[in-house]
Amino acid sequence: MTRVAAIDCGTNSIRLLVADADPETGELKDLDRRMKIVRLGQGVDRTGRLAPEALERTFAACREYAAVIEELGAEKVRFVATSASRDAENRDDFVRGVLDILGVEPEVITGDQEAEFSFTGATKELTGRDDLEKPYLVVDIGGGSTEFVLGRAHPSPTTTLAGDASRRTSYRAARSVDVGCVRMTERHLVHDGEVTDPPTAEQIAAIKADVAAALDEAAETVPLGEAHTLVGLAGSVTTLAGIALRLEEYDSAAIHHSRIPLAKVREITDRLLTSTHDERAAIPVMHPGRVDVIAAGALVLLSIMERTGAQEVVVSEHDILDGIGWSLA
Repeated sequence: MTRVAAIDCGTNSIRLLVADADPETGELKDLDRRMKIVRLGQGVDRTGRLAPEALERTFAACREYAAVIEELGAEKVRFVATSASRDAENRDDFVRGVLDILGVEPEVITGDQEAEFSFTGATKELTGRDDLEKPYLVVDIGGGSTEFVLGRAHPSPTTTLAGDASRRTSYRAARSVDVGCVRMTERHLVHDGEVTDPPTAEQIAAIKADVAAALDEAAETVPLGEAHTLVGLAGSVTTLAGIALRLEEYDSAAIHHSRIPLAKVREITDRLLTSTHDERAAIPVMHPGRVDVIAAGALVLLSIMERTGAQEVVVSEHDILDGIGWSLA
């Protein structure tokens, strides 16, 4: 066994997984899994730069994670950064800060690499499932971008986009597009520095137009209509699942591999789009850091389901973080 630490730093959150990895099988045994909402991508869509206060929130989380990694004695550490840091002019400030705190340089990966890690993490456990028809379309709805990857999720000797996973996955196509819950909220739902609650019909239409254009872009590479199973990842999707399951508190085990029908996703999205900040904050499974962006995230998921014809989404709690961990096995 090798003890590994994987860190995924996105537009909205930064997450840590410390696990014991079996280099023969690639299996992971979780020792610590945690998440902080730091909103690293605050204002990046508008300014093109990482805000000083966003960097400091992220560095504070890194200091906490460094202590956990040291305490648990991880032998290998990998830090992957995604959409916000790809887009920022001052990403060197971010890289230097992380290196100083954790002693490892963050890898600012491409959208295609992000898609491959997400696909590996989400589908590795699905191999052999008779109740889920292949191919899978894995959709990772992040804060700044959404990744689409179509594949069959069985080990293959072919080279992956990530290039270094010890257990190769078989996929046909992948594409990352610049729509996410934070980007759509900041672009269309913020007026005079405040999120409109609830959003207007015009604001909702603007998000739908952006998502439709992004889906057109994704479809140039990924045959969206050919998927038989839609697998949804990340906080917007898992939060919707928690709402659909009527959980009194967030329960990762209950959410993992739950199956949410299209009609329920539509119902919850309509509810979120017509609710106020306080009403969304009162939902038991709602993380405080998602209150102002969940409506946009739900609308992204609904638009994807309607476009692809998916009648349900299979929700996975395992995603890019697990893919990064497996790459270290």
